[in-house]
Amino acid sequence: MDNSINVIGAGLAGCEAAWQIAQRGIKVNLYDMKPAKFSPAHKSSNLCELVCSNSFKADRIDSAAGLLKEELRLLNSLVIKCADKCRIPAGGALAVDREKFSAMVTDKILNHPFINFISREVEKIPREGTTIIAAGPLASESISKDISELCSGELSFFDAAAPILTAESINMNKAFFQSRYDKGDGSDYLNCPLSEEEYMEFYEELISAERAPIHGFDVADPKVYEGCMPVEVMAKRGVDTLRFGPMKPVGLKNPETGKRPFAVVQLRKENSEGTLYNMVGFQTNLKFGEQKRVFSKVPALKNFEIIRYGVMHRNTFIDSPRLLNSDYSMRENKNLFFAGQITGVEGYMESVSSGLISGINAARRVLNQESFCMPKITMIGALSKYISDEGILNFQPMGANFGIISPLNEVIKDKKMRYNEFASRSVNYINSINI
Repeated sequence: MDNSINVIGAGLAGCEAAWQIAQRGIKVNLYDMKPAKFSPAHKSSNLCELVCSNSFKADRIDSAAGLLKEELRLLNSLVIKCADKCRIPAGGALAVDREKFSAMVTDKILNHPFINFISREVEKIPREGTTIIAAGPLASESISKDISELCSGELSFFDAAAPILTAESINMNKAFFQSRYDKGDGSDYLNCPLSEEEYMEFYEELISAERAPIHGFDVADPKVYEGCMPVEVMAKRGVDTLRFGPMKPVGLKNPETGKRPFAVVQLRKENSEGTLYNMVGFQTNLKFGEQKRVFSKVPALKNFEIIRYGVMHRNTFIDSPRLLNSDYSMRENKNLFFAGQITGVEGYMESVSSGLISGINAARRVLNQESFCMPKITMIGALSKYISDEGILNFQPMGANFGIISPLNEVIKDKKMRYNEFASRSVNYINSINI
């Protein structure tokens, strides 16, 4: 009898799921349409390609994002292991050289004896056997249609990426290196300051710039993740919105003036060599020519060179509270699992966590073992419980945060101490189990 498991999609969630299954001695057929066919946002033939930011957010354990990463490390996640090896300086965040990262994951996957990678577009989801659907938010039209039929409808939203610039085209005389509040080694972020007058000129150009069309949808008011809100959409909320968001100057001091700038555009290294930078928080759907025109209003970027323009692309997620159990299996067919952002977990590492849990449980299903679900005292468990909570009527994607984790037995008013206690409780639990 063939007990192999199908995994559809070789992104962050799919690769993690395949790895967890294979590590348990079960054969995996991992399907992906690359390199024969690419989505509009994918460019590399490697698996686990990062199409938006190269940052996995905060890495300190007393943050929600950092705790999630530590849990993944303790549970032997392939993706976090590769990310740690490919990290580049980013202050308190874990950022990676995206090309080295995806190449490393690809090498691990393709050389695992229990993983059979199949480069082919899957148009119909197998209804027999055990399958994990990790086709992702950029799934092809055919399989998206089948997912829609399987799930009796789908929700659509949009995701956006920020531009990537060449370091040599940045005017270093108009910029300075500093992380907010001097976290990191001081060279993790390159700050491009603006005076009040410069900011107002930039702001006016930004909110009046022409956006690229998104066919079949209303580009004026698309549904997007808050964390991936196009900067031009965010700006229209008010003249100071950017100054309290991606352009906030707090914790910074311009060495030329000795004062805090009125606003800044922060750049973060895109690769380990530091030859490329991305514009932090500047996801955009402006037309390419408009990106060049508007962003060059920032003094340090007057003559900047873009090597990858910001883009907006369509994503989808299912109504998970009505469809999924907390082990990411379907309520109506427990041999079918979902993983990744399509489940409504928001973020890179959140997707990895869903891949890890779905992979473990798909393997346990084949081995006739009971499902294993992490409790809500862990960030991984809190996310899986959230997306499967039938009490949620208006479901929207959710990223790691301490608001969804089980409260402590005692009241701790100091936020840092409280978050550290959340982390200690989770780590102690994971160290006590064996899955």
